[in-house]
Amino acid sequence: MKPPSPAQQLAGFIARFSPEVATLAKTARVRMRKRLPRAIEMVYDNFNALVIGYSPTERPSDAIVSIALYPRWVNLFFLQGAHLHDPHGVLKGNGNQVRYVRLDAGAAVLDTPAVRALLSEAIAFADAPFAGTGRLVIRAISKKQRPRR
Repeated sequence: MKPPSPAQQLAGFIARFSPEVATLAKTARVRMRKRLPRAIEMVYDNFNALVIGYSPTERPSDAIVSIALYPRWVNLFFLQGAHLHDPHGVLKGNGNQVRYVRLDAGAAVLDTPAVRALLSEAIAFADAPFAGTGRLVIRAISKKQRPRR
């Protein structure tokens, strides 16, 4: 039997979430793929969340943003968010590096001028250019996970 493709695996991971979270995540992923067509999508099915990181290379440390699915919500994390200019105050969190935007109002939040500006700045802040061909890579699957619904 042929093993599932990365796309099939990701579809299975997303399907374990509620229909609302799954739909939001799929829509957010389409919008991020449109914005970063050359990014490598790195998937981590972790204990707490399903994470889809966007990076110019396969090195996790090069990732600039990620979509994280939780049982009741979806966040867009800016992995260098503490260094980004946020005049509209849309970023949440107070860590030394990471900030996030909760997609409570749907994936359309990704198209707002404030979030688009943050994405542009995050892309410019990246250590490597987004010059390759976009692809999906399953990086890790945790054996133990919290319920997804």
